[in-house]
Amino acid sequence: MKRVQIHSLTKDQKNNIILVMLVLAIFLVMTILSPRAFLRPANLKGMAVQFPEFGILSFGMMIAMISGGIDLSLVGIANLSSIVAAVVMLQMGDSVFSIVLGILASLLIGAMCGVFNGFLIGYLKIPAMLVTLCGLQLYSGLGLAITKGPALTGLPEAYGEIANGSLIGEIPNTVLIFLVVAIAVAYLMRSTIYGSHVSFMGTNEVASKYSGINNLKVTMYTYIVSGLMGSIGGLLISSHYNSAKSDYGKSYTLLTLLIVVLGGTDPSGGKGNVLGVSLAVIVLQMISSAFNILRVNSFVKTFVWGLILIGIMLISRIIDTREKQERRTK
Repeated sequence: MKRVQIHSLTKDQKNNIILVMLVLAIFLVMTILSPRAFLRPANLKGMAVQFPEFGILSFGMMIAMISGGIDLSLVGIANLSSIVAAVVMLQMGDSVFSIVLGILASLLIGAMCGVFNGFLIGYLKIPAMLVTLCGLQLYSGLGLAITKGPALTGLPEAYGEIANGSLIGEIPNTVLIFLVVAIAVAYLMRSTIYGSHVSFMGTNEVASKYSGINNLKVTMYTYIVSGLMGSIGGLLISSHYNSAKSDYGKSYTLLTLLIVVLGGTDPSGGKGNVLGVSLAVIVLQMISSAFNILRVNSFVKTFVWGLILIGIMLISRIIDTREKQERRTK
């Protein structure tokens, strides 16, 4: 009876169960190895403040990957949009109005970067990897040109409270923002026509075209939403440091790739779910925190991220191959 229930689970459900088990296993191991450091309130709050930054960027990567593409420009968009927001706030002065205007300017920049990426990918048919990799350099370069190198500081204190403060008890604002974005993305992908169209296009672009779906329109929407995710992530990063710079979050590109693949998103397109990505975000944050507590070198950490990514892709491919063979034998 138990075997039937296990086999009746979908691939996403199995993956999510494994991720929950990983969260529990990491928590148990770190509680045994270093309970004081891992469970201290400062460490738990630090994790809660940080993971929404790359978690929201991961949602942008997930949507792009479901469409059959990829968005490697997210960190560049995040930094450029936050730099524009900082410039607006510094020009307008220390007021709530300047913060609101800065946030709106940041979101606009994120959407414009998405339009640029989507046009090159959807209309000119340039591979998404090339477009967004060049976009990463382009947007980072524009940010560097605006700041001329150093970080833009002196932002309103109220802006810093967005990421570092808490409106409900001890729950950081970043966690609340992450939950709101996660619910919005889940609704977009599961309960809208766009969500079904982007999944269909990611599964088979040619069939999508001949079924009457406007692939260009879907691609444009996809990278606009991804760009908005980049700008929201960038706002959280700059609010966390209360400054803006062109090279914040350098490691987040690899990290977001790792998260979406670990979360069950198919690198070839068509499949992905918000719950899986959210669980993967928590897993990677806990591993990162464990590395810091155990004083693992940052270069070793990056190496491990890459190793895990390759391992996950190999395991995923082996599982897919076996499932196809089982279907053929049936």
